[in-house]
Amino acid sequence: MPPTEIDMNRLPRHIAIIMDGNGRWAKRHGLSTAEGHEAGAKSVRTAIETCRKLGIEALTLYAFSTENWLRPKAEIAALFDLLSKYVRLELDDINKEDIRIQIMGRREGLAEETLADLDLCMEETKNNKSLLVNVAVNYGSRREITDAARAIAKQAAAGTLNPDDIDEECFARHLYVPDFPELDFMIRTSGEMRVSNFMLWQFSYAEFIPMRVLWPDFRGRHLRQAIATFQSRQRRFGGRQA
Repeated sequence: MPPTEIDMNRLPRHIAIIMDGNGRWAKRHGLSTAEGHEAGAKSVRTAIETCRKLGIEALTLYAFSTENWLRPKAEIAALFDLLSKYVRLELDDINKEDIRIQIMGRREGLAEETLADLDLCMEETKNNKSLLVNVAVNYGSRREITDAARAIAKQAAAGTLNPDDIDEECFARHLYVPDFPELDFMIRTSGEMRVSNFMLWQFSYAEFIPMRVLWPDFRGRHLRQAIATFQSRQRRFGGRQA
């Protein structure tokens, strides 16, 4: 049996979640894919509320990847309509709960209305401090790493950055969201074992915790179970236990 008790003195600082299984959940219940995403939005609220109550510093959610553009146009439209709807409906509560929203990903390709909603949410919550919620939209980790390398190369070519000063800390400062805590562990729901081009740089020494539950069925107890599993592991960071 997986551990279930949480040590409140050893909480992770930063959790990431690949929210997988909306389509399978919808099919299982005889519903449309759009209805599956709608049900998954409720689990987003659950994850955010649970993290805030526990005192987790940061939560990153994989909402829409660069590869998701290959999905049917109707599904993509429904996803972005849902994202805008969520922002408009939840913004007051997000502010009341002192939650800061940050968006991670490329702006290119996103509709102006979507960008306006996301920018409003970031601006309205920028001073909140109880929980940092990082939403990956139009995000791909290989693209993030490529963009960081390009920005560094331009600075080096312009003479504003000495190539000898390029190290891991320098590279990390050029990622999309450089000011979040180090990633502690990543959850993927639906039982899949892939990280799917998500936070490859940040994931280097994080723990991976797959869970069989489909995302629309994800509840606070599942997040607590994942935290307990994380706390039960011995993290060596490439070293050897004495």
